[in-house]
Amino acid sequence: MTRPAAPKRHLPTSPFKAPVTPVAKHFAAGDQVTHDVHGLGRVVGVEDGVAALVDFGSVRMRILSPYARMTKL
Repeated sequence: MTRPAAPKRHLPTSPFKAPVTPVAKHFAAGDQVTHDVHGLGRVVGVEDGVAALVDFGSVRMRILSPYARMTKL
């Protein structure tokens, strides 16, 4: 199956709640973060909402947006 090009719209008369759009995460250089796979790290650089370069101590990783597995501490 393919996904529809347009998102589903919420009707005002619907008994269900409108879907909540997730807030985009923004990181800045120097932010301390945790990643589900790589653990604790520090943001070294940011590429305008496209990716973040994170230093995890032994390795530097380029984490792509939407940063699903990474949270700011």
